[in-house]
Amino acid sequence: MPFKGDVAGALAALQHRLARAQLSQIVHQRRVIIVIEGAEGGGKRDFVKLLGAALDPTHFAVTTVSPDRRRARDGHWLARFWARLPEAGHSAIFYHSWYRRVLEDKLLGLVTDKEWKRAFDEINEFESQQRDYGSLIVKLLFHITDDTQDRRIAERQDDQWQRHLVGAEEIRSAPARVAYRAALVQMLAQTDTRWAPWSIIDANDNGAAAVAGLTAIADSLEKALPHAPPETAGSVVPFMVASDRIQPAG
Repeated sequence: MPFKGDVAGALAALQHRLARAQLSQIVHQRRVIIVIEGAEGGGKRDFVKLLGAALDPTHFAVTTVSPDRRRARDGHWLARFWARLPEAGHSAIFYHSWYRRVLEDKLLGLVTDKEWKRAFDEINEFESQQRDYGSLIVKLLFHITDDTQDRRIAERQDDQWQRHLVGAEEIRSAPARVAYRAALVQMLAQTDTRWAPWSIIDANDNGAAAVAGLTAIADSLEKALPHAPPETAGSVVPFMVASDRIQPAG
């Protein structure tokens, strides 16, 4: 459903809220993990651009997940995500994430039912560990109808500069969509936890989706982060400029 109101004004206000919230995150040295998931054509890439435009670029990083079919001999499948977790005062934005890996493995028949269920347990434990370590986790799922997805994929295929964004046929075929939705329902049921809940974004209208997504993140940050600056530890020594050097005043 289209956003009723001034989209540009709403987005500007939300970006201001996010900038203020990030300032609190930085000075209070908090960690934030933002997961962006959803089907192809859901507008996730443009949403990440809007989100990034609101934030201090020196305090966040975007990780774009590419296929990685490592097996046990190559290390645990979550290892590469551990390496991209944020340090204190920083945010990690995952454009696709560990969820893409397990969903695609399921659709491509690369995992057994036992491995598929075990992956959910491993994800929940992984996210719980991040929460216990002081990280805020915000998970957004951009959902679109088949008609909207067909139209957007066709538009990309017709544009030579956008064709590289069209995914593999075996992932977006009609049979795969049915399997994808079934897997998605199971995934949401297993991983919508109290420490890392999902926010479902209706992405059939880009403006409404952008407002809803930024609102979900801003609300989560403002709820979790302090609203006042930290107290200054000790006394602050004033400085003055004298000739060609800086020295303590007095």
